[in-house]
Amino acid sequence: MNFIKELRQQRWDDHRYYHHNRVNQLLHLLSASCFLASYILIFIDPVIAVMVGWLLAMILRQIGHFFFEPKTYDDINQASHTYKESIKVGYNLQRKVVLLSIWILAPVLLYFKPSLFGLLEIPTDLHGLLYNTAIVWLWIGLGALLFRTVHLFFLMDIQSGIVWFSKILTDPFHDVLIYYKSPYYILKGEMYDDMSDWYDQSLLNQLPTSVAASQ
Repeated sequence: MNFIKELRQQRWDDHRYYHHNRVNQLLHLLSASCFLASYILIFIDPVIAVMVGWLLAMILRQIGHFFFEPKTYDDINQASHTYKESIKVGYNLQRKVVLLSIWILAPVLLYFKPSLFGLLEIPTDLHGLLYNTAIVWLWIGLGALLFRTVHLFFLMDIQSGIVWFSKILTDPFHDVLIYYKSPYYILKGEMYDDMSDWYDQSLLNQLPTSVAASQ
């Protein structure tokens, strides 16, 4: 697959395997809106941008995955939850638990080591504390993104890693595009996406079964 086709494939696999629940889709819509706001705020106030990205966007997104997305057998895609987790290109739930644990523990470390072993200035007020926390959270976010990208270079290939990197950065735009109707479906009482429209589209585009399966 070329770059564009693999990007489309990774997006398709992510949607069909991990976004059945309409509440999860709605939370992704809200999360994407927060991420887009943080993209703008990073040039205005980096501290607020990071806080919006982690405390709003990431929490909303992960609530959808951990608490609303079904973990039972996926009849639509004919795949077990264990199988889907094993072929996940990005961060599956286990990896997310590790990442979120590091994120939560970061302020605890700053409490005991305010300068982070000399890497940061010791805060003298609340703004300084928030600034240091935001810097560490920004490092964690960028580190997680770069680590998995390089990891995919070895697990799959360089193109797949770069495609995933590009997908993550542009997911907020894509999520708004495909999930903007989620409030409408929820009001209709339609709580799960049967993926029928998406499967029809994938057949028209002649996408492979999955990125992982094609490696």
